[in-house]
Order: sequence, then C-alpha cells, then structure tokens
Amino acid sequence: MNTTARTSLDGPTRRKRLAIYLNDHLAGATAGVELARRMAQEHHGSPYGETLESLRKEISQDRQALVRLLADLDVPARRYKMYGAWLGEKAARMKPNGRLLRRSGLALLVEIEALRLGAQGKASLWRGLLAASAQDSRLDADRLEELLRRAVRQIKTLDTLHARVATALLFPAALPEPASAPTTGTNSSA
Repeated sequence: MNTTARTSLDGPTRRKRLAIYLNDHLAGATAGVELARRMAQEHHGSPYGETLESLRKEISQDRQALVRLLADLDVPARRYKMYGAWLGEKAARMKPNGRLLRRSGLALLVEIEALRLGAQGKASLWRGLLAASAQDSRLDADRLEELLRRAVRQIKTLDTLHARVATALLFPAALPEPASAPTTGTNSSA
C-alpha cells in the first residue's frame, strides 16, 4: 500500500496544508493592503488618486473577507506571517532607486505591478477555494464567485492604470520637433 497517498489525504495533513496556504495568502494580503494604502495616500489628488483609493478599499475588504474565511474554517491566523509581510512591505520601500532621499519616478509603475501580482494570486486563491467548495460546506460558493469577479476586475483596472502610468513615465508626449532650419550653401536655382 502506498503510504504517501494515504498520508496526503488524511485530515491533519490537509488541515495543516490549508492553514499554511491561507496564512500565506493572508500575509500577502496584509502587504497588499499596506502598499495600496500608501500608494493611495501618496497619489491623492493626482490623475491616479481616485483609482488607487478605490483599489485600496477593495483590497482591504478582500483581506477582511479572507480573515473571516479563516475563522469560518477554524484556521488560526499566524500573526508572525502578517507582521513579517507588513515589515517586508516597509523594507521594500528602501530599495535603491537611483535617488538618495526621494522616490524614483518609476516607483509607481513597479508598485502597480506588485499590486497586480497580488490580485492575480488572490484570484487564484478564490478559484481554488471555489473548486473545493463542493467538498466543504463552510465555503460559500456565491461569496467566492463574487470575490473572484472582483479580483478579475482589479486586474483589469491595474492593467489599465499600468498602461497610463507607463505611457506617462516612459513615453511622455513628445515635444514638437523644431522646424528644420534652411541649409546653407545649397544652390536651389540651378
């Protein structure tokens, strides 16, 4: 008999895997909330401010939904993972960016990419739990579908925002080219 197959299906192993998986996502959500909060605050009043504030609210709500889900599944939240993610988000701000005392203009672009990766991971979480909802009555399929739809909308919003920011930062509207000066020394009356 294959003991690996039996072990991978037993209750304690499944619960442990689920606890690790959900707590890893909770840590990521914690970092995402912090990043979104700072971005919305920093870009308040900019052309990106409203979008970032809307994303901040949704990302925070998604984290709360995950916290409730852990409680529904009797999975303890591992605070050390959340604190580690929180600190990691703060430490990521100190990366070298070519400037000594202020943020690089590229920071917004890179941070949008980080939020998109988080939204993509979150969508995968909701998809996985939705697939498992047929096996566990504690998983509300309707709520998971709603959370998945919101994650997909966030990805689209972040893609649109990324395109706007990339264009503004990397390919700003070109300045009009100066009129060509007449060339000297040419004889146009031949």
